[in-house]
Amino acid sequence: MAKSHVRAHDSGHHELISHWLRTHCAVEPYIIAANRQLSEMHPIYQLLHPHFRYAMKINALARSALINADGIIELSFSPGKYSMELSSVAYDKLWRFDMEALPADLIRRGMAEEDPEAEHGLKLAIKDYPFANDGLLIWDAIKGWLQAYVARFYPDDGSVAGDAELQAFWKEVCTVGHGDKKDAEWWPRLDMPESLVHTLATIIWVASAHHAAVNFGQYDFDGYFPSRPSIARTKMTVEEPVDAGALAAFLENPDQALRECFPSQVQATLVMAVLDLLSTHSPDEEYLGGLETTPWNDDDAVQAAYEQFNARLKEIEGIIDGRNTDRKLKNRCGAGIVPYQLMKPFSQAGLTGKGIPNSTSI
Repeated sequence: MAKSHVRAHDSGHHELISHWLRTHCAVEPYIIAANRQLSEMHPIYQLLHPHFRYAMKINALARSALINADGIIELSFSPGKYSMELSSVAYDKLWRFDMEALPADLIRRGMAEEDPEAEHGLKLAIKDYPFANDGLLIWDAIKGWLQAYVARFYPDDGSVAGDAELQAFWKEVCTVGHGDKKDAEWWPRLDMPESLVHTLATIIWVASAHHAAVNFGQYDFDGYFPSRPSIARTKMTVEEPVDAGALAAFLENPDQALRECFPSQVQATLVMAVLDLLSTHSPDEEYLGGLETTPWNDDDAVQAAYEQFNARLKEIEGIIDGRNTDRKLKNRCGAGIVPYQLMKPFSQAGLTGKGIPNSTSI
């Protein structure tokens, strides 16, 4: 029962903070500012546009059925009617743009520390950490592609600082889209190519790979509700003040007490159906580095860089496959262990547990 309570609370944190807040919600200001401040022919608009596909539409649907009052989240997850309040407080207390890049996120959570001599410049606290190990490959690939792209259009600091549309876009993100954090000192300044690359990499990482990591494995890991219930309907029997009758009933028939704690049949069925839907790739999915979103112009340098990006992502798929068959990596290979495939960039349509779409599209 204790494990059920912990996992139920973790399910609420996952959906409302790791998933909704840090991907769906946080991406909206970038989309709105880009469409307001960047012309369609602007190279940064053209770069970001595939990473915004369907995001506003899916967020509107979420507000009408998932996160609304008396919606699926409030009815079926432990935070209940406090769900949006929890997400809002987490945004206020925890969300920082400079902590959304994967390396900074790992360091902030105590899962890594900077080490210039280590691979990716990080020493992981847990060496066999599939999300970090695979995610850092994707992060480095994204940055490599962006370094080549930005270098083509912004050869020096002045070209970045002097781009009026780019500066207007970033000003709106910081002061309007995230208006209640407009005075924070941690916002990066777009004053040189390196800061532009890191900012764009953070936006693209969140919209694509971070979202893929927290979304497309939900049915595989959470679909069987006894393993990961979305809600605990009863209190722990030793929780103060102790209910003597409930404690006696638990000691007499712990199995029945656990069943009463689990989600109801309606709640479990509803959550399973939603997780199945959210974890499914559509037939028209557009994947990170996929050829369906080849850069719009015919510039040879840009096209060559994108082809290298695509080739690197295919190479990463092979690396991940190899890791998933390495018996020394016990967190992703072994009896009863689900192989970690969420950072594999490409997928077929359907419920596959892998694939990184360009955008937060479901």
